[in-house]
Amino acid sequence: MRREELAARAGISTTWCAWIEQGRQVQASSDALSRLAAALGLTHAERAYLFELAGQIDPVARARTEFEQVPPSLAEAVRSLDHPAYGLDRLWNVCCYNSRTDGLFQGWLGRASDHNLLRFVFLDPAARELIPNWEERARRLLAEFRADFVHNLHDDSVHALIAGMSAESALFADAWHTQDVQHREGGHRSFFDLNGGTLNFVQHTFKLAERPDYKLVMLVPETT
Repeated sequence: MRREELAARAGISTTWCAWIEQGRQVQASSDALSRLAAALGLTHAERAYLFELAGQIDPVARARTEFEQVPPSLAEAVRSLDHPAYGLDRLWNVCCYNSRTDGLFQGWLGRASDHNLLRFVFLDPAARELIPNWEERARRLLAEFRADFVHNLHDDSVHALIAGMSAESALFADAWHTQDVQHREGGHRSFFDLNGGTLNFVQHTFKLAERPDYKLVMLVPETT
């Protein structure tokens, strides 16, 4: 495609288009980038990369995130696993889970209308009965969430969740204020069972290639 044709399709000037090709420091709005992506016929991955390089938020991606249902590949993966597994969206809502997960969380997912993992750990008294070293684990969980937060700096829903949690939980507010950051790397996880014993797992977390705002979390029983 000739430069003039691309500029005409995207509704930008030929000069500005040339500056982009030359790698000059130009400031492009999200609307201009959207038009440029459409003119070039970029794939979803290519479009995401364009916006990432420009440091802009893709308005189309934001709208899709708000209304799109759980990725079928994630739901199918969760259903197919024989050990506890669940999916997390960008707000860390448990968007899909299998029966072993509900059993491990002692019925929380089945009885609650709110499936947000942060709200459960910080606000539900049942979490303290389920999780050994509850406060340490809660702080670690929030540090992991903060690592995701950098990808959602302009997401009003994420900011609303943080504000609400800070108002309802002094521990959350304090932990958020410390600004600890930790990637969700997995590792050893323990839970109390209904009989007073301890269940031990190794946690593995994966991001979906086609939807990196979703995660698959698996808890594989530890073997001795």
